[in-house]
Amino acid sequence: MGSIAANLQAVRDRIANAARSAGRAPDAVTLLAVSKTFPLAAIDEAWHAGQRAFGENYVQEALAKMDAFAAAWPERAVQWHFIGPLQSNKTRPVAERFDWMHSVGSLRVARRLSEQRPEGRAPLAVCLQVNVSGEASKSGVAEDELADLAREVATLPRLALRGLMCIPAPCADPARQREPFARLRGLLEALRAGGLDLDTLSMGMSDDLEAAVAEGATCVRAGSAVFGRRAHAPAVPGFAREIPA
Repeated sequence: MGSIAANLQAVRDRIANAARSAGRAPDAVTLLAVSKTFPLAAIDEAWHAGQRAFGENYVQEALAKMDAFAAAWPERAVQWHFIGPLQSNKTRPVAERFDWMHSVGSLRVARRLSEQRPEGRAPLAVCLQVNVSGEASKSGVAEDELADLAREVATLPRLALRGLMCIPAPCADPARQREPFARLRGLLEALRAGGLDLDTLSMGMSDDLEAAVAEGATCVRAGSAVFGRRAHAPAVPGFAREIPA
């Protein structure tokens, strides 16, 4: 892996090429840099390379990074996206601090996020995570329960239901990679046909983003392709204090 700046450019080029191949505009796809377990210095380098949206999976690690980032560079504007599984008893900091929540999988979590979102902040943008692979180990709502959940979440105050997210089972075959993404796109289209104003398909990661873009992804989540291979456990709060000189 090269520098983070070079990695970012390589990922942006992959997205642009995939979009053009699918007859789409490259700027129709947003890159979310998944910074979980990486130090603040890595986020700083990505920011200098033009990246403004970062994804985190672990609440305590994310809060520490957010605090350290704001303390070091209060003038910098970034978007923080929560993309990991979330227990209903840990919703408050996500509701209070994040701009996006990609992994809503139950009405209980959605209601708590709505109740705990501060009135002075813009509505929390949310995606519903769909278990498109039907894996017992994966979070997300089942496909046959999605429509009811979407209609309920769309009515909640201080939330803005934006679309759907998925994390399919890993697959090395590019043709087969497209299947779950096509299914998620179909689910989004069905919800839109039912009257919901949705615009986001959060799907595709470092190893399968081309397949996701071909099937209509509007946001791809890339971690290792941007920051390199993860070689350590999730960060503890003090980890985020690694601020570059």
